[in-house]
Amino acid sequence: MTAVADDLLNAFAASGLPCRKLLEMIPTPLAIFAGNEAVFVNAAARVLMEAECVEDLLGLSPTAFVHPLDRAIVAKRMGNLEEGAHVNAPVAFRLLTCRGRVRPITTTSTRIAISGGYLIAVIATDDTKRFETEDRLRENEENFQKLFESTQDVYYRTDADGVVLKVGPAVRRVLGYEPEEIVGRRAEDYYPHPSEREPLKKALREYGQVQDFEGRMVRRDGVIIDISISTYALYDSAGQFLGVEGIYRDISDRKNLERELRRLATSDSLTGIANRRAFLEQATDSLRRAARYDKGLVLFIADLDHFKAVNDLYGHVAGDAVLKSFANAVALELRDTDLFGRLGGEEFGILLHEVRRKEAQNVAERIGDSTRGLRFVAADGHEYRVTVSIGATRNHRDDRGIERLLARADMALYAAKTAGRDCIRWSEP
Repeated sequence: MTAVADDLLNAFAASGLPCRKLLEMIPTPLAIFAGNEAVFVNAAARVLMEAECVEDLLGLSPTAFVHPLDRAIVAKRMGNLEEGAHVNAPVAFRLLTCRGRVRPITTTSTRIAISGGYLIAVIATDDTKRFETEDRLRENEENFQKLFESTQDVYYRTDADGVVLKVGPAVRRVLGYEPEEIVGRRAEDYYPHPSEREPLKKALREYGQVQDFEGRMVRRDGVIIDISISTYALYDSAGQFLGVEGIYRDISDRKNLERELRRLATSDSLTGIANRRAFLEQATDSLRRAARYDKGLVLFIADLDHFKAVNDLYGHVAGDAVLKSFANAVALELRDTDLFGRLGGEEFGILLHEVRRKEAQNVAERIGDSTRGLRFVAADGHEYRVTVSIGATRNHRDDRGIERLLARADMALYAAKTAGRDCIRWSEP
C-alpha cells in the first residue's frame, strides 16, 4: 500500500502540484484516496482522527472516517467524484475518531486527474470549537432571554418621534399589554396625559440620561401607576438624535407606602383630618402667600361644648364617636381649598381662603347647625347631642406668623364660651 501511495503521490507532485512535504506540513486536515483506500493522510488529519500514527489511517475507506449515521452522505459524494464530477460543495457531517469520539466537521472533496488515473482529495475543517462557541452563545442567549423575560423592569426603545420600536415582555406585568400591542405606538399614549412625559423629555435634552426619574403611566385596566424610569438618549455618529432607550418599573407599592407614611405623619389618627403640626405648617404657608398677594384669610378655632361630660358620662368610646362625627360634619361644609385640622382634644382649627367676614360667618353658622343636628345614643339607650363654640379672626398685613391669628381666635373662643357657648364670636386685628 505504501508503494502505491508513493507512486501516486510522486505522480501527483510531478503534475506541478505541491510536493509531498508541503502536503504533510499544511495545518488543514487532508486525506487523499485512490479508489476506496486512503493513500495519504497528513499530520493535521491524524490529530483530527486521534490516531496514534498516520499508518493507522492508510488503507481505510472514506466512510471509515465518518459516523455511521452520516456514511450514506459521504458514500454519495465519493460516488459523484468517481462518476466524473470535479468537486463537491462543502458539507457538514460527524466524524468518528479512533478513540470513539464524535466531532463535527465540514469537508470539501475534489477529483484530481493524474496520468493513468485520478485521486480524490478531501480537506476537512474541525468545527468543534465553532460548535462549542455557538452552544455557549446559544446558552448565553437563552439565559439572557430568561433574564429578559423574568425581570421586573420593562426594557423599551423609541425612535426620535417617541414611537416605541421595542418593548420587553415585562410590560405584560406592568401595564397589562402584549409587547406587540405597544410597538408602533407613541410612548406618551401610556401616560395619564401626554404632557406628563414632557419633564422626562426635558431632562433627557438637558442631561442626555436620567436615573430613577419618577412619573405615572396608565395600565390597560385604566389604573394609574407610579413608575421609575432610567433611560438615555441615542445619537448617531453625526450627533443626530435617534430616540431613547432604557427601562422603567412599577413603584406603586413604594409610593403608596410613602404616601401612607406621610399621611400617618400628618393626619390625626382618630378623625383622619390634619394633625396639629400639619395644620399649623399649612396655615403658616397660607398666611405667607396671603400676605404676598394681599388675600384674605379667616381662622376659626372650634371647641366642642361640655365634651368632658360626654367622656365622663358615656365613656371614651362614645367621646371618640362624637369627635369623628363632628369632623365629618364640618368637612362637608368646607371647600377643597380650606384647611381643617385637630389642634388637640376637642379643639379644631379651620382656615378659610379668600373669604369676606360675612361669608365666613355663614360657614361658621352652618358648622354650628350641622353640629346641633348630630344625634348620639349611649349604651343605655339614652340620646344626647353636642354643640360647638367658635372663635374667629381675620388676617392683617401686620401678622408675621400664624401664632398671632391663633391668639386672637383663642380670645374670640373664650368670649364665645363666656357668652354661653354654642355661638360664634370674632376678634378683629
